[in-house]
Amino acid sequence: MKYLKSEIYVGIFMLLGIAASVVMALKVAGLVLDSNTQTYTLHASFENIGSLRVRAPVRIGGVTIGRVENIRLDSSSLTPVVDIAVESQYNTISSESKASIQTAGLIGEQYIAITPGFYDEELGSTYLKDGDSFTDTGSAVVLEDLLGKFLYNMGSGDSEKKNPEEK
Repeated sequence: MKYLKSEIYVGIFMLLGIAASVVMALKVAGLVLDSNTQTYTLHASFENIGSLRVRAPVRIGGVTIGRVENIRLDSSSLTPVVDIAVESQYNTISSESKASIQTAGLIGEQYIAITPGFYDEELGSTYLKDGDSFTDTGSAVVLEDLLGKFLYNMGSGDSEKKNPEEK
């Protein structure tokens, strides 16, 4: 009987450990258990989204204010359009704000960074509402493109440096 009691305690401890591991894994992956948060949707068109994924964070000054909800291709312009779900408490994003795709670290995850724009009612500034689009966007910087440009420039510069006397 005394072994049965300790086995029950070990079983309960193991179940609590598994539950804690699941909750931690969801937090690390950026998933949340509560879906009660009210959001509104903004849209942003980019030339290149790099490796941006659905559920990627949307940040202002490093603070997560929303998530990427959907990524689609605009059929008329053939440019990627990103739908962004922003928490309703952050409803004072100026229409002059800029949305750009940034990378956390050198090869880290990509996220959307919003740079707050100037707000002046007299100059016609407004706040972005549900369904509005960013007019100023910055595409992702693709590491492979940068390396290719660097190597191409190095290759074209070497031929001029090898024979400076031939001019």
